Amino acid sequence: MRILGESLEELRATRTSVKWRGYDPDVVPVWVAEMDARPCAPVVDAVTAALGAGDTGYAFAAPFAEAFAGFAQRRWSWTVDADSTLIVPDVMIGVEEIIRVISGDAVVVSTPCYDSFHGFVEAARKRPVLAPLDSNHRLDPAALARAFEDAGRGSAYLLCNPQNPTGTVHTAEELGTLAALANEYGILVISDEIHAPLVAPGVRFTPYLEVPGAQSGVAIVSASKAFNLAGLKVALAVPGADCVIVKELHEVITHGANHLSVLAQTAAYNEGNAWLDQLNVEIVENRELLTDLLARDLPELRMTPAEATYLGWLDCRALGHDDPAAVFLERGRVALASGSRYDPQHGAGWARFNLGTSPAVIEEAVRRMVTAVR
Repeated sequence: MRILGESLEELRATRTSVKWRGYDPDVVPVWVAEMDARPCAPVVDAVTAALGAGDTGYAFAAPFAEAFAGFAQRRWSWTVDADSTLIVPDVMIGVEEIIRVISGDAVVVSTPCYDSFHGFVEAARKRPVLAPLDSNHRLDPAALARAFEDAGRGSAYLLCNPQNPTGTVHTAEELGTLAALANEYGILVISDEIHAPLVAPGVRFTPYLEVPGAQSGVAIVSASKAFNLAGLKVALAVPGADCVIVKELHEVITHGANHLSVLAQTAAYNEGNAWLDQLNVEIVENRELLTDLLARDLPELRMTPAEATYLGWLDCRALGHDDPAAVFLERGRVALASGSRYDPQHGAGWARFNLGTSPAVIEEAVRRMVTAVR
């Protein structure tokens, strides 16, 4: 049975999350980054057992950290010291708490990037500095150097690794260049690695902390994106060997970690590898399907080649609309995410398509997109 195989009717009947309730019932939602996935059985078993036993108290972090360390070793040959990690309520709360305590006043991001990066930088009262990706959606050393100089020593760089929404998998060489620049300019690198398990088969993901010179940085990790557990949030801050800033965080921020989320993600890391492997194959198939449908029915659109995530970054500029997602919604009743959310400077004419759903939903979404612009 496919993990991403439910029909539009089944999904509408069974899903009550914001993805499916945020728009009118006649809208096909391919916007927010949650999957329409059949659940990972060990996760269901762990949460069901806890609820049945009344095991609904406060979170205990150690098994979760150990489970991630085991997963990282098996998946990427990354040796993580579980005892050095810090549990946090979710990835972006962990990011925000870190950037609140940096000595500098700025945070650098490389656009297009996860839209909440912009909001959390603002919420932390830090000055945003942009270091756009290059024309191939890869890290641009020259742009990084300019941005780091502008930001000043003691500031931070928020890395999206892999990149959302482009699906770029940063290479070890690119990350090594980033680490060297960060050290030169006195910048703390915070690597959001929530999409790290969602890499196409045969593609190598490099944890930021594994490259030379990155030991003063920190990674934030979670199973929530890869195992479709957005409603069961929890994360770990993983400091590099020379990172001191995690020790400066107040212990009280760990209190928001949810016990059921910890149990769910621990089960995912320990027992969900076969489910994840199948999911990554299906994501590649869905990406190929979407690419083929657009080439056949909407050749004006170009989907950025990607090796990670379940997101499609669509260049719709040939349509002549600043916000093509708004046009698709109004005229076709299909919801994509607007490109300007991810790149305030250059995102006009772009849109993000969530392909973490069934082939039938992708086909219907594209059919409606065609209707919207023909």
